[in-house]
Amino acid sequence: MSAARGIGGPGRESVGQALARAVGRLRAAGVETPGTDARRLLTAALGIAPDRLTLQMPEPLPAAAAARFAGFIAARCRRQPVAQILGERLFWGRRFRVTPDVLDPRPDTETLVEAALAAPFVNVLDLGTGSGCILISLLAERALAHGLGVDISEAALEIARANAEALGVAARAEFRKGDWCAGLSGPYDLIVSNPPYIAEDEMPALAPELRVWEPRAALTPGGDGLDAYRRILAQAPALLSAGGRLMVEIGAGQGDAVAALFEAAGLEGVKILKDIDGRPRVVAGRKP
Repeated sequence: MSAARGIGGPGRESVGQALARAVGRLRAAGVETPGTDARRLLTAALGIAPDRLTLQMPEPLPAAAAARFAGFIAARCRRQPVAQILGERLFWGRRFRVTPDVLDPRPDTETLVEAALAAPFVNVLDLGTGSGCILISLLAERALAHGLGVDISEAALEIARANAEALGVAARAEFRKGDWCAGLSGPYDLIVSNPPYIAEDEMPALAPELRVWEPRAALTPGGDGLDAYRRILAQAPALLSAGGRLMVEIGAGQGDAVAALFEAAGLEGVKILKDIDGRPRVVAGRKP
């Protein structure tokens, strides 16, 4: 007997049935967005565009896709982030490789990229570069710019280099192991950073997707969560050219404290910028 409708064998679970069952499993596992996640993982398992999934719902789920989907759902039930399961995340319109060695790039961080692109720059320094998503996005938008990404994790730097190569900016991007600004020399006309900023006492309340699966050193510096900003503000202004800009992502409730550090470091025009949801997300200032 031929495969039913040319896709799967007789009696095989349909795409729609598999999706419904997966949503139930994810909901039982405490996943916050079970429907969205299950659909994304299913389209990846099938190798189709998301807008094709509805058309596939009545069709039998092919065996190979069913096996892939089962593995994806099992991983998601363990609360592994979808981006890690699929190995990529869309950020600023480009696909970045993601592993447990780097933070999962989030839409909130696009606020920092947008703010950085609001004024010209030629040379940029990205402190705590992780996957390289900020630096690479900036270089991809500015064909004459070049930059350096610094991270204390060699594993993260390998991901960043691979992303720079895949996205066509490797010739203009350098990645170097380092501890914030230590050993660096400027001047740079733009310095950006999404440093660890979660306070130590907030860590236990984080979702497992963050607390278990993402690198702890990229999430928290310990203490009150402000130590990375203190180190950056003690070192980075000396690396800026006259009129150069410094921009950092911040966590909830940190805007005023980080802005005060900017002002104490002698930076001017200090602003707290909000993200698309209206939450304070970036502190920016410039060197006189």
